Formats: sequence, C-alpha cells, structure tokens
Amino acid sequence: MTRPNEPARPDIHTRITHQIIAQLEAGVRPWNQPWAASTSVSRPLRHDGTPYSGINILLLWSEAAIQGFTAPTWMTFRQALALGGHVRKGERGSSVVYANTLIRTDTSEGGEDETSRIPFLKAYTVFNTAQIDDLPERYAPQPQPTINPEVRLSTAETFFKACGADVRHGGGSAYYAPGPDVVQMPAFESFQDAQSYYATLGHEMTHWTRHASRLDRDLGRQRHGDEGYAREELVAELGAAFLCADLGLALEPREDHAAYIASWLQVLRDDKRFIVSAAAHAQRAVAWLHMLQPDS
Repeated sequence: MTRPNEPARPDIHTRITHQIIAQLEAGVRPWNQPWAASTSVSRPLRHDGTPYSGINILLLWSEAAIQGFTAPTWMTFRQALALGGHVRKGERGSSVVYANTLIRTDTSEGGEDETSRIPFLKAYTVFNTAQIDDLPERYAPQPQPTINPEVRLSTAETFFKACGADVRHGGGSAYYAPGPDVVQMPAFESFQDAQSYYATLGHEMTHWTRHASRLDRDLGRQRHGDEGYAREELVAELGAAFLCADLGLALEPREDHAAYIASWLQVLRDDKRFIVSAAAHAQRAVAWLHMLQPDS
C-alpha cells in the first residue's frame, strides 16, 4: 500500500515501456542487441525448453544485452533449486510477466449479478542460467555452426515459401502492398548478405499478416509516416526479430534505423501500453506464419 506523500510505483506497462524507451534513446534496439556472431540466436527459453512469447521476449533480450548473457534459458529461483542448481549470491533477477484475467461480479441497479473480465499483467522474477551454478550439463551453452552469408539458407527459404505469399523481386525497395497483396523485395544478390535479405523479408512478411484475409490488423494507419504507420512498423520490426530468432538468423539494422527510432519513441511516450500490445501483435503474426508450415 502506498503511504501518504510516497510516489506510486509505476504499473508494469509503464515500467516495461520506460525500459524500452531508455534503450531506444541510447540508439539500441533491445530486440536486436544480444545477437553477435559468437552467440547463439534463440528466443529466450523457460527451464523446460519452452520458448517465451510476446513482451517477455523483449524483456529478456533486453536483460541479456545489458548483462552480457549469451545463454538462452531462464528460470525462477525455485526451479533452479529443483534442478539442483544454486543462484549465486548477489545476482539480480530479471522481471517477466504473465497475463491473466480477474473475474469481478457486481450487482446492477436492478439487483442482477453482472460479471466483468478485467485483464491484467503480473510480474515475477527469473534468472539466466549464466547466473546459476550446479545445473545439469544440458543447460551448458552449445556451440553454433557458422552460417555462410554467400548462399541462400535452406531453412529460411523453406519457411517463407511455405507461407504462400506473393513475393516479387526487383527494384530498390522492400515493401508490402496491401491492395494487390504483394510483398516486393530487391533481388537477393543486391543485399550485403543472406542474413540481411531474410531479416528484411521477415519484416515485410509480418506486414503481410495484417491483410483482412489473415489477421486483419488495423492500428489506425492512414498515410505514410503517421502514428498508425509508426505503430505498424514497430510491430513488423518485432515480428522480424522474433522470426530471425526462430530461424537462427541475425537481425540487420535498417538503413532508416534512426528515423524509425524517433517515430517509435513518440508512439511509446504517448501510449505506455503499446509496447506490450505491439509485442502481442508481433507474436500473433509470427504464430500465423508458423501455422502455415506443413509440419505445424
């Protein structure tokens, strides 16, 4: 309970947004930061190997960037103990959240019970396996194979082809055109490397999911550069980041990186809840693309 004259503790949405804004202001995209040639590329994983989703991906990638973690797995204090591990003294945990719904029943003026559902986020603390001693050998980081950037990557090629989008190549711009429902990409050979090509394709394929025949995502975009445009671009950026992690690729900064950061900052300052919403939209978009795979 807040005491008189004591500032209220920011809610979870505000705390998450402030964390992301601080890194964007420093020119760092937290969903991009942990990925280097010497580290594995992965979504953050729970103790049982289940990938995290939504905003928790951003939160844990951000923590990995700040603290220099390369191990993908995170667990609670109790989960570490159950596995025979011990969180080292003095280690600081990282916050993740889970969504739940509060069911509230009120009595109307007519004396009838009225039930309402109130969504909320609840935070809990996890530790990276790099902060924990004595864990089983399976939690030790594994070396990753080197990806040759000079050739097409079969895993990514197979994934995007299975989505069934109309992807056309040519010209000097990458974009999604909702009218004809077409993804336009420059030629593969014009990119600096394969990683850049697939990261860009992942971005445009996230836009592709917003079509009315798919997820029907409308964030209020009316024209190029308006607030709705910035919101959709942030969703596509996060979607590309999540896809790159799933496919074992590096997310390359866009040439218009600085301009987009400015627009994202404005959106996040105006709406403290949007980063959680954007991550959820990106999660749904990526889940849709995974659903289109033959082995899903």
